[in-house]
Amino acid sequence: MANFRAYSNAKLTNKQSDTSAWKDFLALIKIGIVNSNLITVFTGIWLAIVFTDAKFLEQIDIVLYTLIGSGLIIAGSCVLNNFIDRDIDPLMERTKARPTVTGKAKPTNVAVLGFGFLLIGTLFLLLTTITATVIALVGAFSYVVIYTMWSKRRLVSNTVIGSFSGAVPPLIGWAAIDPGLDVIAWSLFLIMFVWQPPHFYSLAIRRVEEYRSAGIPMLPVVKGFEVTKKHTYVWIVALFPLPFLLYQLGIPFLILATLLNIGWIITGIRASKKQDEYKWATSMFIYSIQYLTILFVSMVVFTLF
Repeated sequence: MANFRAYSNAKLTNKQSDTSAWKDFLALIKIGIVNSNLITVFTGIWLAIVFTDAKFLEQIDIVLYTLIGSGLIIAGSCVLNNFIDRDIDPLMERTKARPTVTGKAKPTNVAVLGFGFLLIGTLFLLLTTITATVIALVGAFSYVVIYTMWSKRRLVSNTVIGSFSGAVPPLIGWAAIDPGLDVIAWSLFLIMFVWQPPHFYSLAIRRVEEYRSAGIPMLPVVKGFEVTKKHTYVWIVALFPLPFLLYQLGIPFLILATLLNIGWIITGIRASKKQDEYKWATSMFIYSIQYLTILFVSMVVFTLF
């Protein structure tokens, strides 16, 4: 009986260890960022197939290569971001449990994993088009070097600079099917670019003291809440005309996109009545995630009718 208990306890410990290792891996690659970006990659792929009169099933290999390659490059970039930020992550509540902070992942191994993902992802994308591959690598360079290593710790405009890399995924998807990059592809890029500042400003307000402790010059840290809220509304207003660049998706899509933009403004106004900056930021942050998901999924759905 004692041996059986020891065996059971060892088995349970191994299971818990495996689960913990998997969670650490998902935290290292920032699985939430990978998943959300793959939605926009797929939207770029889908719209390129629709508007170039290609056949989805005939392009299924390209679709898979693009999703796998993009996912690996995004994951690799996130891993390197964790590697670079391991000195400031212990200072922030939301990042202090990362495996690069707790010591569960050795820095050398993390760097190898990051570059390994970038290399394998590049090889997969090379099976599509050179344009898609170059765009992905430019995006990775922008995120790892220009944003993480340079602007994040130096400039209050770091959020805007970082938005470039976050806007690249739909371009990768489109370029994998059509290297010519139609105006629709650039419209997706613009929507993603303009969406990011209000999304991340709300996060920065929620975590302002953490950013202050880490010495990161986020807008609310340097300019305060009121200025950040004004900037947020300006960027949301800038989103209003962009869906009209996608007029080929039809009137129902344009109506939905406009309602989503109006809803974002209304959410901010209603949340302001609570006179609690953190609740305002939380409401805006949650809405921004729902906004992006609904908008990009609807782009696919409206092409089906």
